[in-house]
Amino acid sequence: MLKEQLIKHLKGGEAFAPIDLLLEDISYANLSIRPNGLPYSFYELFYHIVFTQEDILKYILEANYKAPKWPDDYWSLQQGPNNEKDWDNLKSKFFKERAQLINLISKDEVCLDEPIKSNSEHTLFRELMLIVEHNAYHTGQLLIILRLLNLHS
Repeated sequence: MLKEQLIKHLKGGEAFAPIDLLLEDISYANLSIRPNGLPYSFYELFYHIVFTQEDILKYILEANYKAPKWPDDYWSLQQGPNNEKDWDNLKSKFFKERAQLINLISKDEVCLDEPIKSNSEHTLFRELMLIVEHNAYHTGQLLIILRLLNLHS
């Protein structure tokens, strides 16, 4: 039951809007707009979500994990993607890695409370909760951007 609940939270829609729906509401033309008073665009936030999810996935899977430089490596140097293909690739990356996490959780032999390869003090459950919390936090910010751009009610 715990694994199924974690999967639902990774997908969103339990206590926060699913990121899938928010991605449908933003057009390519609006990705790089920083609404008045905000230091980031929709693209910059989504890039950060994807990068962080990938980083935590590597932390889970790689015994010799090497952390990127915080905060520089975790944020895009650009307000928007170079082109629509880059944007589509970023979205695909997010969903591919989320599917990897879901597949990992779904394996019968995977135990959520055992230490991960790179740090014996951290469990898979801890890392999955970090992803859920991080994605939920920033998904709320994505929603605010959409509202400020009058793209979501």
